[in-house]
Formats: sequence, structure tokens, C-alpha cells
Amino acid sequence: MSALKVAEQTAEQQMAGQYVVFQTGGKQYQAIPGKTLAIEKIEGEAGSELSFTEVLLRKNGEASVEIGAPYVAGAVLKASIIKQMKGEKIVVFRHKRRKKSRVRKGHRQPITVIRILSI
Repeated sequence: MSALKVAEQTAEQQMAGQYVVFQTGGKQYQAIPGKTLAIEKIEGEAGSELSFTEVLLRKNGEASVEIGAPYVAGAVLKASIIKQMKGEKIVVFRHKRRKKSRVRKGHRQPITVIRILSI
């Protein structure tokens, strides 16, 4: 094995036990460094960086877990915006039986795709 491949494996093994749970838009997400997430829409352009301070839980390695009350003190999650887009379409269909009343509407929720840079 080359030294580069060994270095990549050790970095992956180190990050394997590292993650945070953070809150944005009234929802909670699990963030792992290097991964991408689709979250509720946040204002900003592609390429700009974000920081989330509402970290509910932080895990570093196998034995170290910090649980916030309600947030972990001093924990900051840094991410960058990849793109702004709309989610999948859902169909809302309402009807009243025997009244010939039908309404069919569609909705696409705006979302922001982010990449987690660091914890």
C-alpha cells in the first residue's frame, strides 16, 4: 500500500467516530465532516460559508460524547453552500364527496444543499 492510501484510511478511521447533531429550520440533522446534506432553505449564494451554533450533541471518537442543555457550549459547525434548489414535488388533492368539488395542487419545498467542512 502506498503512504497516501494509508494516510487516507487513517483519516477516515479518525472521522468515523466524529459527528454532531445540529438544529436548523425547526429540524435536526446529523452532520459528518465531508458529507452533503439537504436542509431547509437558508439565504446565501453557492460557495458562501455558513456556521451553525445550535449544536445539540457532539461526538469525538468512541468515548467522548457531549450533550447540550439545550446546546453544546462553544461548539460550531462550519459548512459551505453547494446549491439552492427545490425538492421533489408533492401533490395535494382535496375533494368533497358528492359535491363535484376537487382541488389538485402541487408543491416543491425550497432546499439548500450544504457540504460539512468542519466540526
